[in-house]
Formats: sequence, structure tokens, C-alpha cells
Amino acid sequence: MRLFATESEYADRLAAAVESETHCSSQMRLLIDQISMQQGQILALQEDRKHRDEECRQLKSRLEDLERKGLQKLVDKEPVAAVVIMACNRADYLERTINSVLKYHSPVASKYPFFVSQDGSHPDVKSKAMSYDQLMYIQHLDSQPVHTERPGELIAYYKIARHYKWALDQLFYKHNFSRVIILEDDMEIAPDFFDYFEAAAALLDKDKSIMAVSSWNDNGQKQFVYDPYALYRSDFFPGLGWMLTKSIWDELSPKWPKAYWDDWLRLKENHKGRQFIRPEVCRTYNFGELGSSLGQFFRQYLEPIKLNDVQVDWKSMDLSYLREDKYPERFANMVKNARPVQGTDAVFKTHKIKGDVRIQYKDQPDFERIARQFGIFEEWKDGIPRTAYKGIVVFRHQTRRRVFLVGPGSFKQLGVKDD
Repeated sequence: MRLFATESEYADRLAAAVESETHCSSQMRLLIDQISMQQGQILALQEDRKHRDEECRQLKSRLEDLERKGLQKLVDKEPVAAVVIMACNRADYLERTINSVLKYHSPVASKYPFFVSQDGSHPDVKSKAMSYDQLMYIQHLDSQPVHTERPGELIAYYKIARHYKWALDQLFYKHNFSRVIILEDDMEIAPDFFDYFEAAAALLDKDKSIMAVSSWNDNGQKQFVYDPYALYRSDFFPGLGWMLTKSIWDELSPKWPKAYWDDWLRLKENHKGRQFIRPEVCRTYNFGELGSSLGQFFRQYLEPIKLNDVQVDWKSMDLSYLREDKYPERFANMVKNARPVQGTDAVFKTHKIKGDVRIQYKDQPDFERIARQFGIFEEWKDGIPRTAYKGIVVFRHQTRRRVFLVGPGSFKQLGVKDD
């Protein structure tokens, strides 16, 4: 009986094991079927992805072809420079700037391919830019988070710097332009804006001591300017409507700053003793009271700017006097011929003199005191006053009279003896 019971128990266990094995085999087949099905789905997804990648490649190729054809329609020979408006989220400002450019652009459209570069995806800005057939639209989409270096900094200055680098890389390296003129989305241009830059382009190419050409004068308020034909060299980067070459961008692009790109360009370590060409009378007008700078200085310094309204024939102008081998002597003679004025009442004394005057300043605080009396910019960057050349700031005072504020080492830098 015991033997029978044991055999019966083993038989039950064997039956259970067989049943378990059968169940496992069934589950295994089910898993194999599921894996096979998933592999099929994966293969289908991979094929779908390949198909979509091919579609994207074709669309990208078609877009690039359309861009090339669009540029070919706009450019029928070697252009002077691409013109780009840097935009973000101000559709009304952008419209005003585009319309100002188009007012003078048509006769020179083949020389100046026209772009709008938008940072971000503000729909009104995009639709506004794309509503114009006369320009090419490019868009910078940046999802990377912004980490400011100091507490309380505005993120906008970091995003602007990223946008500038991206846009200039696109224009110089993708579209292969030799020069680019940068405008902001809150500017109007003068009637001779394009002729001015065409004349300056030749100078920029030949004289490697010139880093960029600007259409802006920081002390270009109505009461401080007179001559629409006058151009100057400056050690201070003006910005606000400026042109640079591809060779300069080759130098700047790899080390472009995270923020405050304009002040970065004003550092001696970056401009390396090179200068900038600026006009006496501005060829751009900045109407942007609201923006990243939060309207800073707008009413005092920007709103009163004189926008040139004279159609200067720049093609007939000889600009060789601005070359490095000629300009220092010419500028030094202008300063030397000005009548010296001394004392704390320099502004009052200047009123009584008909011709040009020069006023010596001892140091930065002394310059700021004199500048404050006249109402010009007091600001310095890296030891250089705004608009200065060799430490000398020149501006008109109420009439055609020029006032030269002369630094303690200015004459020595110009290579002439002081009085």
C-alpha cells in the first residue's frame, strides 16, 4: 500500500510538472510571438523614420534651393553687403524699420540682399516679416536654458548675444557674404544710408586698421552736429547700424561673448587698437523707447538724434583722408588749430569764440565734469570715452564751431608736440 501511495504521489507530481512545462512552453511561445510582433513594429517604425528623414532631407534641400533662387533674384552680381534686421517680439517696431529700409532699397536691391532674422517664434513678428516679398526671413529657435553670470541680470542680453552669433554665422558661412550690415528692429535709415556704406566698404577692405564702419554718432544730437559730409575715426565702437567683414567675423565668432556683445567689442583686448569709422550726422535713428535697455537714456540721448536728410553723393567723395597713414596728421592739425580754452567756465568762454576750441581734461572725472556741462555723453569703456579718437572727443557746439576735449596724452598719441 505504501509503495502504491508513493507511486501515485510521484505520478501526481509528474503530471503537475508536465502541466507546468506545457504552461511555460505556452507562455514562451506567447512571449516569442509578442517579441516578434514588437520587432516587426520596431522595423516598421525604423522604416517610417527613414522615410520621414528622407522627406526632411528633401524638404531641406528644396528650401535651400528656394533660398538660393530667392537670393539669385535679389542679387545679380557681387553684393556690397547683406543687410539684416535683428528682430524678436516687436512686430510694430519691425514694420516701421522694414518700411524705412524699403523706402531707399529698391534702386540698390541687387547690391544689398535684405534679411530679417527673428529670435524666437513670436507669431506676429514672423507673419509681418514674411508678408514682404523684398526680403528673406530666417529664424533662430533656441531652446537651451540661459544661465546668467550674476544675480539680477536680464536674460534678454544673453539671448541677444546668442541670436547675433547665430545670424552672423548664417550670413557669413551659410550664405557666404563678404560683408554684413546689422540693423536693429527699432531703427530708421537716412536717404544716403546705402551709398554711405558702399563708399565705406572699399575703405574697410583696404585699411585693416579699421574694424567696422558705423552709421551712428553717440553725440549726434541736433545741437552737436552740423556737417553731413564729415566722417571720423574712433577708438570707441558705436554700434547701432554697422558693417563688418567676413575676415573680422572669422576672428570674433569663435570667442563671441555670452552677453553684452557691444560692450565686449569695446574692450581693447578685442578691438586690438583698430578703429571704427563714424559719421558726424547719424545715418540711422533709434526710435526704440521700449526694449531690453528699458528706455535707458532715450529721452536725453536718443530721441534728440539728428537723422541725416541730405542726399550726399558719396561716390564722388575721396575718403582716402580716413586711411591710417593720413588721418592722424589731418586730425592733429584740426585740433592744434583750435583755440585753447581753460578754466572751470569753459562753456561760457566757448560761447564767446567764433572758431574751433579745444579744452584739455586731466583725467576721467575731469572729462565727465566738462562733458556734463556741455551735455554730451560722459561714459567711458575700458579707458576710452564715447566717440573718442586718441582720447579726443569732438562735437559741434550750437553753431558750426567744433569743440575738442583733449586728453592728457592725446597729442603724444597723435605724434605731435603739445603747446
